[in-house]
Amino acid sequence: MNQILAVVIAYLVGSVSFGVLVARAQGFDIYTVGSGNPGMSNVMRTLGKRSAALVLVGDAAKGVIAAAVGVSLVDPLFGYVALLAAVVGHAFPVWHRFRGGKGVATTLGGLVFIAPLTGIALAVVWVVFLVVWKTASIGSLTAMVLMVPFLAMTGRRGVELAWAGAIAVFVVARHTSNIRRLLTTSERKVL
Repeated sequence: MNQILAVVIAYLVGSVSFGVLVARAQGFDIYTVGSGNPGMSNVMRTLGKRSAALVLVGDAAKGVIAAAVGVSLVDPLFGYVALLAAVVGHAFPVWHRFRGGKGVATTLGGLVFIAPLTGIALAVVWVVFLVVWKTASIGSLTAMVLMVPFLAMTGRRGVELAWAGAIAVFVVARHTSNIRRLLTTSERKVL
Protein backbone atom coordinates (compact mmCIF):
# COMPACT_ATOMS: atom_id res chain seq x y z
CA MET A 1 0.00 0.00 0.00
CA ASN A 2 2.84 2.41 0.84
CA GLN A 3 4.34 1.84 -2.61
CA ILE A 4 1.13 2.89 -4.37
CA LEU A 5 0.76 5.88 -2.06
CA ALA A 6 4.35 6.98 -2.73
CA VAL A 7 3.89 6.74 -6.51
CA VAL A 8 0.59 8.67 -6.44
CA ILE A 9 2.01 11.42 -4.21
CA ALA A 10 5.16 11.67 -6.34
CA TYR A 11 3.15 11.88 -9.58
CA LEU A 12 0.88 14.60 -8.16
CA VAL A 13 3.83 16.60 -6.85
CA GLY A 14 5.53 16.21 -10.24
CA SER A 15 2.35 17.46 -11.93
CA VAL A 16 2.73 20.93 -10.42
CA SER A 17 4.14 22.95 -13.33
CA PHE A 18 6.22 25.83 -12.05
CA GLY A 19 6.70 27.08 -15.62
CA VAL A 20 2.93 27.51 -15.93
CA LEU A 21 2.57 29.05 -12.46
CA VAL A 22 5.46 31.52 -12.77
CA ALA A 23 4.31 32.65 -16.22
CA ARG A 24 0.68 32.94 -15.08
CA ALA A 25 1.74 35.10 -12.13
CA GLN A 26 3.22 37.52 -14.69
CA GLY A 27 0.14 37.48 -16.88
CA PHE A 28 1.42 35.05 -19.53
CA ASP A 29 0.23 31.69 -20.78
CA ILE A 30 3.55 29.87 -21.25
CA TYR A 31 1.91 27.53 -23.77
CA THR A 32 1.41 30.45 -26.16
CA VAL A 33 4.85 32.09 -25.98
CA GLY A 34 8.23 30.97 -27.31
CA SER A 35 8.37 27.23 -27.93
CA GLY A 36 5.17 26.68 -25.94
CA ASN A 37 6.99 24.33 -23.56
CA PRO A 38 6.47 25.04 -19.84
CA GLY A 39 10.08 24.20 -19.00
CA MET A 40 12.85 26.39 -17.65
CA SER A 41 14.46 27.02 -21.07
CA ASN A 42 11.33 28.51 -22.62
CA VAL A 43 10.66 30.55 -19.48
CA MET A 44 14.22 31.93 -19.65
CA ARG A 45 13.92 32.84 -23.32
CA THR A 46 10.53 34.48 -22.90
CA LEU A 47 10.38 35.82 -19.33
CA GLY A 48 14.01 36.17 -18.26
CA LYS A 49 16.56 34.70 -15.90
CA ARG A 50 14.78 35.49 -12.63
CA SER A 51 11.62 33.69 -13.73
CA ALA A 52 13.68 30.80 -15.08
CA ALA A 53 15.50 30.50 -11.74
CA LEU A 54 12.16 30.21 -9.93
CA VAL A 55 11.07 27.47 -12.32
CA LEU A 56 14.40 25.65 -11.96
CA VAL A 57 14.24 25.68 -8.15
CA GLY A 58 10.58 24.64 -8.10
CA ASP A 59 11.08 21.81 -10.58
CA ALA A 60 14.18 20.54 -8.75
CA ALA A 61 12.30 20.68 -5.44
CA LYS A 62 9.63 18.40 -6.92
CA GLY A 63 12.31 15.76 -7.49
CA VAL A 64 13.63 16.13 -3.95
CA ILE A 65 10.13 15.82 -2.47
CA ALA A 66 9.23 12.81 -4.62
CA ALA A 67 12.46 10.95 -3.83
CA ALA A 68 12.06 11.73 -0.12
CA VAL A 69 8.50 10.38 -0.19
CA GLY A 70 9.67 7.15 -1.84
CA VAL A 71 12.52 6.70 0.62
CA SER A 72 10.46 7.53 3.72
CA LEU A 73 7.33 5.54 2.83
CA VAL A 74 9.08 2.48 1.35
CA ASP A 75 12.90 2.23 1.23
CA PRO A 76 15.97 3.92 -0.33
CA LEU A 77 15.63 2.05 -3.63
CA PHE A 78 12.02 3.20 -3.97
CA GLY A 79 13.30 6.77 -4.12
CA TYR A 80 14.09 6.09 -7.79
CA VAL A 81 10.60 4.73 -8.46
CA ALA A 82 9.00 7.78 -6.87
CA LEU A 83 11.39 10.04 -8.78
CA LEU A 84 10.34 8.41 -12.06
CA ALA A 85 6.69 8.99 -11.09
CA ALA A 86 7.45 12.67 -10.47
CA VAL A 87 9.26 13.01 -13.80
CA VAL A 88 6.28 11.41 -15.57
CA GLY A 89 4.03 13.83 -13.67
CA HIS A 90 6.23 16.71 -14.80
CA ALA A 91 6.00 15.58 -18.43
CA PHE A 92 2.30 14.72 -18.31
CA PRO A 93 0.82 16.87 -15.51
CA VAL A 94 -2.73 16.08 -14.53
CA TRP A 95 -3.18 19.68 -13.34
CA HIS A 96 -2.21 21.14 -16.74
CA ARG A 97 -3.96 19.03 -19.39
CA PHE A 98 -1.00 16.58 -19.54
CA ARG A 99 1.18 19.20 -21.30
CA GLY A 100 4.45 19.37 -19.42
CA GLY A 101 8.18 19.78 -19.63
CA LYS A 102 11.04 17.40 -20.17
CA GLY A 103 11.97 16.55 -16.58
CA VAL A 104 15.68 17.40 -16.33
CA ALA A 105 15.51 19.68 -13.28
CA THR A 106 13.13 17.30 -11.51
CA THR A 107 15.48 14.39 -12.21
CA LEU A 108 18.55 16.27 -11.00
CA GLY A 109 16.75 17.45 -7.87
CA GLY A 110 15.75 13.91 -7.00
CA LEU A 111 19.26 12.65 -7.63
CA VAL A 112 20.72 15.27 -5.30
CA PHE A 113 18.52 13.71 -2.60
CA ILE A 114 19.14 10.03 -3.46
CA ALA A 115 22.77 10.18 -4.59
CA PRO A 116 24.15 13.63 -3.69
CA LEU A 117 27.57 13.32 -5.36
CA THR A 118 26.06 12.15 -8.63
CA GLY A 119 23.24 14.69 -8.54
CA ILE A 120 25.60 17.59 -7.89
CA ALA A 121 28.12 16.37 -10.51
CA LEU A 122 25.40 16.09 -13.16
CA ALA A 123 24.01 19.51 -12.25
CA VAL A 124 27.51 20.96 -12.72
CA VAL A 125 27.79 19.20 -16.10
CA TRP A 126 24.44 20.68 -17.13
CA VAL A 127 25.45 24.21 -16.07
CA VAL A 128 28.85 24.00 -17.79
CA PHE A 129 27.28 22.83 -21.05
CA LEU A 130 24.61 25.54 -20.77
CA VAL A 131 27.22 28.26 -20.27
CA VAL A 132 29.60 27.00 -22.97
CA TRP A 133 27.07 26.12 -25.70
CA LYS A 134 24.20 28.33 -24.52
CA THR A 135 21.85 25.48 -25.38
CA ALA A 136 20.06 23.75 -22.50
CA SER A 137 19.30 20.58 -24.44
CA ILE A 138 22.99 19.75 -24.97
CA GLY A 139 23.63 19.88 -21.22
CA SER A 140 20.38 18.06 -20.48
CA LEU A 141 21.12 15.19 -22.85
CA THR A 142 24.72 14.93 -21.68
CA ALA A 143 23.64 14.79 -18.02
CA MET A 144 21.09 12.06 -18.76
CA VAL A 145 23.60 9.98 -20.75
CA LEU A 146 26.12 10.26 -17.91
CA MET A 147 23.66 9.50 -15.10
CA VAL A 148 24.00 5.70 -15.00
CA PRO A 149 27.80 5.68 -15.49
CA PHE A 150 28.24 8.30 -12.74
CA LEU A 151 26.02 6.29 -10.39
CA ALA A 152 27.98 3.14 -11.20
CA MET A 153 31.26 4.94 -10.45
CA THR A 154 29.93 5.77 -6.97
CA GLY A 155 29.17 2.11 -6.26
CA ARG A 156 25.49 1.91 -7.20
CA ARG A 157 24.53 -1.43 -8.74
CA GLY A 158 21.73 -3.63 -10.10
CA VAL A 159 18.13 -2.55 -9.78
CA GLU A 160 19.18 0.92 -8.70
CA LEU A 161 20.95 1.47 -12.03
CA ALA A 162 18.01 -0.03 -13.90
CA TRP A 163 15.59 2.51 -12.37
CA ALA A 164 18.04 5.35 -12.99
CA GLY A 165 18.39 4.15 -16.58
CA ALA A 166 14.61 4.16 -17.00
CA ILE A 167 14.47 7.77 -15.81
CA ALA A 168 17.31 8.77 -18.16
CA VAL A 169 15.71 7.05 -21.16
CA PHE A 170 12.37 8.73 -20.45
CA VAL A 171 13.96 12.19 -20.24
CA VAL A 172 16.05 11.63 -23.39
CA ALA A 173 12.91 10.48 -25.24
CA ARG A 174 11.21 13.73 -24.21
CA HIS A 175 14.03 15.55 -26.04
CA THR A 176 13.30 14.00 -29.47
CA SER A 177 12.42 17.36 -31.05
CA ASN A 178 15.54 18.93 -29.53
CA ILE A 179 17.71 16.15 -30.93
CA ARG A 180 16.23 16.75 -34.40
CA ARG A 181 16.96 20.47 -34.12
CA LEU A 182 20.49 19.81 -32.86
CA LEU A 183 21.14 17.58 -35.87
CA THR A 184 19.93 20.29 -38.23
CA THR A 185 21.70 23.07 -36.25
CA SER A 186 18.39 24.83 -35.67
CA GLU A 187 18.19 24.36 -31.89
CA ARG A 188 17.33 27.58 -30.04
CA LYS A 189 19.85 29.20 -27.71
CA VAL A 190 18.90 29.94 -24.12
CA LEU A 191 21.47 32.54 -23.11
